[in-house]
Amino acid sequence: MDSLALVILNYNGQSFLAKFLPAVLAHADGHPVYVADSASTDGSVAFLRAHFPTVRVIELARNEGYAGGYNRALDYIRTHEAPFDYYALINSDIDVTPGWLSPILSVMASSPTVAACQPKIRSYQQRDLFEHAGAAGGFVDWLGYVFCRGRVFATFEADQGQYDDNRPVFWATGACLFVRAKVFHQTGGFDASFFAHMEEIDWCWRVQRLGYEVWTCGQSVVYHVGGGTLPKSNPHKTYLNYRNSLFMLYKNWPADGRLWLRIFLRLVLDGLSSLLFVKVGQWRDVWAIIRAHFAFYAHLPQLNQQRRALRQQQTHAVSLFPRSIVWSYFGQGKKTYRDIVDNRK
Repeated sequence: MDSLALVILNYNGQSFLAKFLPAVLAHADGHPVYVADSASTDGSVAFLRAHFPTVRVIELARNEGYAGGYNRALDYIRTHEAPFDYYALINSDIDVTPGWLSPILSVMASSPTVAACQPKIRSYQQRDLFEHAGAAGGFVDWLGYVFCRGRVFATFEADQGQYDDNRPVFWATGACLFVRAKVFHQTGGFDASFFAHMEEIDWCWRVQRLGYEVWTCGQSVVYHVGGGTLPKSNPHKTYLNYRNSLFMLYKNWPADGRLWLRIFLRLVLDGLSSLLFVKVGQWRDVWAIIRAHFAFYAHLPQLNQQRRALRQQQTHAVSLFPRSIVWSYFGQGKKTYRDIVDNRK
């Protein structure tokens, strides 16, 4: 039995497959490579069958985003292919490097409590800089805002070896995410209602509530184009990020009576953040933030059910970063992870 399946979820990404799939195959160390296609209309499936016959193609009936797509793909592999110990979920716009797999697999195998791990994510365009999606491992502050070692908001550090360690983090990026198959299926996978963006952070939060750990591996590095399916400036991406952040916070926040205070503060801070879009005339993004909050309120019945179920299943307490990343970054001028976590500055 092979221990690892490398799985790429594709939606109209033929150009990325042509560019980056050869490296994945070259550095797969003999592990099987799957491409799960989300009903692409750009000829991706025919292209794969013609040019990459060793790739195992899974044809999904429709595009259900990152969350639903991977849920269906990994269920298919478990049911119709073979059992694996681990899955590597790889974006189609990831450029892998020689020897990238073995350090991460060593971390995953080090303890049965390690449920997920990521490599360092650098920018494909500026290869010495960390990339937005995950950098060297992520954290969540007490208001649900996310940040990374190597990337805080719009500040991207150069990779100078400062994050070459292997260590636990709060979340690992979905751009290149290794998961323990047993835990993924045990938890029901990603929350499909997220569609895309932050579903991996929600999943990392949930697995930690069950006593598992999430790690980052500094000995492995990949490069990420970013915005392959939804460009960074896309209003729908803005909508999903703001909405899903609220979904995640509401579902997972401990029952300490302060949840709605945080929701209110998020409403205020999200409103202030929309002024940045007003400044550059991106009115569709402003409307996306407004819609995200209304969508959150509309989903409260469903979120309440999920919140109750997660509280009943929880076995371990989970700690968030105890201060506001927004205040640290914009109010105190602390632009890097190390500056922010060192409270003496």
